[in-house]
Amino acid sequence: MTKKRRNGGRNKNGRGHVKFVRCSNCGRCCPKDKSIKKFIIRNIVEAAALRDIGDQSVYKSYILPKLYVKLHYCVSCAIHSKVVRNRSREDRRIRTPPVRGIPGRQRQQPAQKANK
Repeated sequence: MTKKRRNGGRNKNGRGHVKFVRCSNCGRCCPKDKSIKKFIIRNIVEAAALRDIGDQSVYKSYILPKLYVKLHYCVSCAIHSKVVRNRSREDRRIRTPPVRGIPGRQRQQPAQKANK
């Protein structure tokens, strides 16, 4: 039978069994290696209230802590909430991860090649 993906949609390789995790969106049990993981780092306070809290604070150089959350999505929730997208058969063979846009940093422009 033909295979859609070379890894079968999992990252299990030589392991016989992996633990299940619950989907952050719907609560479905999904193997940990199959789930789509997303790590979110954000401020505890929204940007609009950040300045107000800084003005009212006694400590001038106090930095508010950040909120670190690791989300696990099942495949159907990740597709529905557009965390991942389906790709064509040729594009599925591309295994390099896409370029990540990190907020607050400028991406470097690749040097253009001279035409001959």
